[in-house]
Amino acid sequence: MYHAGRKISPMNTGRTLEGDARPAEVLAWAMFDFANSGYTTVVVTAIFNAYFVSVIANNAPWATFAWTGALSISYAIILLAAPVLGAYADLRAAKKRLLLITTAGCVLATALLALTGPGTLALAIALLVFSNFCFGSGENLIAAFLPELAQGEALGRVSGWGWSLGYLGGLLTLGLCLAYVTWAQAQGQQAQQFVPVTMLITAATFALASLPTFLVLRERARPAAVVPGENLARAAFARLAQTIRQAARYRDLARFLVCIVFYQAGIQTVIALAAIYAEQALGFTTKDTIALILVVNLTAAAGAFAFGHIQDRLGHVRTIALTLWLWIATTLIAWSASGPGLFWVAANLAGLCLGSSQSAGRALVGYLSPADRRAEFFGLWGLAVKLSSILGPITYGSVTWATHGNHRIAMLATGGFFVVGLFLLSGIDVARGRRAAES
Repeated sequence: MYHAGRKISPMNTGRTLEGDARPAEVLAWAMFDFANSGYTTVVVTAIFNAYFVSVIANNAPWATFAWTGALSISYAIILLAAPVLGAYADLRAAKKRLLLITTAGCVLATALLALTGPGTLALAIALLVFSNFCFGSGENLIAAFLPELAQGEALGRVSGWGWSLGYLGGLLTLGLCLAYVTWAQAQGQQAQQFVPVTMLITAATFALASLPTFLVLRERARPAAVVPGENLARAAFARLAQTIRQAARYRDLARFLVCIVFYQAGIQTVIALAAIYAEQALGFTTKDTIALILVVNLTAAAGAFAFGHIQDRLGHVRTIALTLWLWIATTLIAWSASGPGLFWVAANLAGLCLGSSQSAGRALVGYLSPADRRAEFFGLWGLAVKLSSILGPITYGSVTWATHGNHRIAMLATGGFFVVGLFLLSGIDVARGRRAAES
């Protein structure tokens, strides 16, 4: 069928696509979520994090803190770079070019993680910092394409498609890793033999699955006029400074970005430390953890897709509030779990919340952002998420170190971030924020 001169697939009925965007292009955009999810699933969530603590850091008392510290360093670099990269992408219409560079960097560094093992702590930290920097920067850049593809009232729905496809990508990569790990263990191999190969599997899957994005997705932005001889970096900083000065005009977006810092602190803690918690507090094996994360990815895909539609009907703020209540319940269940059964319940509830809360947040940022500054405001969104990625995991790591490895207390502390996020969310007026963005 056709709408306003453009083809709409059955999936995209109604006022969904923006301008001349095509369904194939939306799929190519969503394929990047499919491609990059393998990195965060395998490296940050399921396999390499526990391997880092138990093998590379040899279960030292500071091992969990070292893991969270390395992640925090990478997020701090992203935090400093994201607004400038976003401003530069807007000025030079360079979102796609920068996305290609960061993708290549993440793929290469992930492959090089195969060289890590006992006695390679410095190398592991360096590669983790660089790969995660490239991954996080790419997340910001791909998100900035969303308002160019979907109309305002459909941002939640289209964002949900990307997140749900992303979790299926994570499922594929983790499934390939599980198949290899199962075979390797049957051959009598140890973690330091089979975990490096899973890094190669992850890098190759990311590279291949991202090809549709670079072949099909278009860069619609046009470079801004630049005075001959003007320093582009200086212009980018000036543009960022102007955005900060105008923060009062976009007060609902600004409040939501602060809200994101807190509730994403809880989410990023769960992402970065789920496998470590399962192994250290509940005695899960690597194979047990991979199986758990596989199932959670299915739950997350269903949650992202379902809540994308719920968000467009229920409203952005109410949808996010619902997910935050569910996150609070998740941390309480995980804290009280003494065996695998109850933790499986908590993990799948986290999966249901994971895709939906992140998808809804990304869509709301797009809805509240001015059309001519989208990459820049998504850079600020990335800044908020990365600040939360420092705050949450480093708090968890500090609590475990201070309590001599008590992961249960650290998990309970994580729930406090969702409570603060819920409070901040209550003061946001979406209609007012949208009017400011359109004025």
